[in-house]
Amino acid sequence: MSETVSYQRIQQAYQRARTELLSARTEAGYWEGELSTSALSTATAVMALEMIRRHRPQDDHTLDTTIAQGIHWLATHQNEDGGWGDTVKSISNISTSMLCHAVFHATKNTEKFAAIVVNAKQYIDRIGGVEAVIARYGKDKTFSVPILTHCALAGLVEWKTIPALPFELSCLPAQFYKTVRLPVVSYALPALIAIGQVRHHFCKPKNPILRLIRNVSIQKSLQKLISIQPSNGGFLEAAPLTSFVTMSLAGMGLVDHPVVQKGLQFLLDSVKPDGSWPIDTNLATWTTTLSVNAIEGTLSEFEKAPIRQWLLNQQYKEMHPYTSAEPGGWAWTDLPGGVPDADDTPGAILALLNLNSEEAEDQLSTELRTPIYNGVKWLLDLQNSNGGWPTFCKGWGTLPFDQSAADISAHVIRALQAWLNTEATDDETSLRKRATRAVERSFKYLASVQRVDGSWLPLWFGNQHIDNDENPVYGTARVLAAYATQEKQKSTQATQAVEFLKTVQNTDGGWGGAKGAPSSVEETALAVDVLLLIGLDPESTTIVKGLNWLLEQVESGTFTESTPIGFYFAKLWYFEQLYPIVFCVSALHRAEMVLKKCADANLRSSLEGEDYRIICAEEK
Repeated sequence: MSETVSYQRIQQAYQRARTELLSARTEAGYWEGELSTSALSTATAVMALEMIRRHRPQDDHTLDTTIAQGIHWLATHQNEDGGWGDTVKSISNISTSMLCHAVFHATKNTEKFAAIVVNAKQYIDRIGGVEAVIARYGKDKTFSVPILTHCALAGLVEWKTIPALPFELSCLPAQFYKTVRLPVVSYALPALIAIGQVRHHFCKPKNPILRLIRNVSIQKSLQKLISIQPSNGGFLEAAPLTSFVTMSLAGMGLVDHPVVQKGLQFLLDSVKPDGSWPIDTNLATWTTTLSVNAIEGTLSEFEKAPIRQWLLNQQYKEMHPYTSAEPGGWAWTDLPGGVPDADDTPGAILALLNLNSEEAEDQLSTELRTPIYNGVKWLLDLQNSNGGWPTFCKGWGTLPFDQSAADISAHVIRALQAWLNTEATDDETSLRKRATRAVERSFKYLASVQRVDGSWLPLWFGNQHIDNDENPVYGTARVLAAYATQEKQKSTQATQAVEFLKTVQNTDGGWGGAKGAPSSVEETALAVDVLLLIGLDPESTTIVKGLNWLLEQVESGTFTESTPIGFYFAKLWYFEQLYPIVFCVSALHRAEMVLKKCADANLRSSLEGEDYRIICAEEK
């Protein structure tokens, strides 16, 4: 039998990690977190500012310092190979490198930073330039066209080589967007309009009818853009998307347009003191629900109340102007640029269930019953015909973020099942029947997309050390959690998934995104957490080695070190400072509960005279 892990050691590590997590709360009681700074965001933001500066009077120097600081940050964060990665911990990629290289040209800084520019050009040529960008994204033009547009504004790419975007389609009523199959994902409508227009401005179609249609669509589509811009100017709270829209309109001379002015203000408000920009403002709703669900019901009512109210305030009560999403969902942030989605909504439902008032005991409090009901209905209305769930919009298109995703579908299953386990009221009967059927349909979907090796791939997370940036460890852990709370716990799919996680464990006891990838706190914690949840023997070699690796990180203080595993749309990397802490807390909390339960069970058996050894005792 393998070496055991001390219950006391787990308790101490859990308390240390939990204390770290609780200390990260805002004064209002929720979690905001901090997203990594980004070379891609910085490059696009500087380009947007430069396009505006070009059309201002020569004696207007209000943007000079911000632009100079951004350029300096990029110059000091170039990787040794000459390229840039999305984060300061990321390996170089062609997309970010081309964006960074272009902005040195646009701002006329090629001589001042000659070595930086030369090294960047050599990297880009070595990787494949424009062709490599197009190949990276395939049929999805959501990101390839904006990147090439950015480079065209810098004078490095010819406009005629950039695919034209049909911005005139944005003039159609929103209900027709699914029918016309836009060439970008649902959240990228602002880019379709602005980038489509700037490309049309510099390179009009030869077809006179198409040229006429686009000419007469300019003002109407701009009005559409105004109507969907958030009050703070930031589309999706994302600096890159806001920058692409702003640079495109400014690049064609519309510097005084209200969308440009609000976009400019958003960028100036979100720049960091060091001159860089993060990939997004924050993931406050997401990090709050992750944190609450990691520590489950261990908060006091005094601590629960403000978080509960804050989360309830984040639920959308009206149709969203951007995606036309019905009321009832939650976005990833509490800020105006958020959009309700099928990952944050189940997270919020699970969190609210964990935040249920102690006075309500085993029933849902009146305060939570209706909001959760509305959230469940919102999710059920979003389910795709194949049984899975997309991120934002049902049946929008065939691009990844609009298709069903395994990790998101599993998250929805967990939320629906948790709600179904609460006491029902008469007026919930119909919705509960729908939810039960939806769960069964989704499990069929999950079985259909499980890979031969037993793994599932996630949509919103990856690993830069794995081919195609995949992360089967993350995906499998998230999906397996849905099986763990069902009768399907011992199904073929669950068994295969457990075996997959066991076989890809590294020799040091940790997990990376797949076999052989460097171990990380995030991926190790997720694997340990779900394997304990699914019922793997806590004394097994797999669990003991995984826990030991995790405990060593807590005891050495390195458990707070983030890894770039997050995808923010179209393969855009980020890391979040709370992820390793949250996932670590969840895994150690699970271990503590499991070991305490088995210790209690063995103690009871021992008192009955049976010969059981307490496997959760102190290490010898």
